[in-house]
Amino acid sequence: MKKKILVTGASGFIGSFLVEGGLEREMQVWAGVRKSSSRKYLQDTRIQFAELDFTDSDKLEGQLAKHKREHGGWDYIIHCAGVTKCRSKADFEIGNYWATRYFIEILSKLDMLPEQFVYISSLSVFGPIREKDYSSIQEQDVPQPNTAYGQSKLHSEEYLHSLKDFPYVIFRPTGVYGPRERDYFLMAKSIAQHIDFVAGFKRQDITFVYVQDLVKAVYLAIEKKVIRRAYFVSDGQVYSSRTFSDLIRKEMGNPFVLRFVCPLFLLKALSFLADQGAKLFGKVSTLNPDKYKIMKQRNWRCDITPLEKELGYKAEYPLERGVKEIIAWYKKEGWL
Repeated sequence: MKKKILVTGASGFIGSFLVEGGLEREMQVWAGVRKSSSRKYLQDTRIQFAELDFTDSDKLEGQLAKHKREHGGWDYIIHCAGVTKCRSKADFEIGNYWATRYFIEILSKLDMLPEQFVYISSLSVFGPIREKDYSSIQEQDVPQPNTAYGQSKLHSEEYLHSLKDFPYVIFRPTGVYGPRERDYFLMAKSIAQHIDFVAGFKRQDITFVYVQDLVKAVYLAIEKKVIRRAYFVSDGQVYSSRTFSDLIRKEMGNPFVLRFVCPLFLLKALSFLADQGAKLFGKVSTLNPDKYKIMKQRNWRCDITPLEKELGYKAEYPLERGVKEIIAWYKKEGWL
């Protein structure tokens, strides 16, 4: 029989690719979505849907209990649901930490714990460390998150570690890009409008991972039945702050651009103003104090040696290939 897998946050950028990854591996894939979630990238007729509301623990328990009665549980769960933009620190804690904790507690209560529980965390849990020598962040380093997002992800990780014999696997990807992703798309859109923007004058080492490589890493862990481990994920390379935009320009035919280097003190002020302006209209700004701290961070190197040695991971998409893919997709979809 096919192994059953649940992907939460399936309507999102990373989640939708994780769903496709399960289908490619001949699994019975359940997409965990909210009732209001878009299913634009979940059109394959083999996908089955589980409506899950992580904002209401009582409702979630009812939904999971109903699913168990009708379909049983899942062999694997990839918990990708979460929040990346919020109005307050409390909202990050609710959307990332508490939602994850309640989910696991309910699964345990209903005797629905899977063989593996894969948690999609973030490199942001470590914060701006090793910035003096620009050496790679190591798994034994002490996390020092300086963003509300990073702190909420760290709290989720600490909770997983505290559970005796719980079969978790944690992935901490660096900047994830690919088709369907909208934050990095803003850079391509800006370059199409002949403007390029760089945050700060000081050296910045950046790392990336193409979404398909992240998917590959996750399913390698499932196939190898790894438990109680955490891995950084990148393409294994390190880039300068200009590399991404330079590659975008190349794929777009090298349009003329005006490059602005924004001093960090000015970026901080702009982030605050954008955030306050958005709050007046009940919205969340892409540029905000949390995002400023991410843009300010100078060192995003991370050691993926354990991922390579233990899982046999090898990235298939260096940045040049990945950028070529996303620009072609943006054009095909009419985004550019």
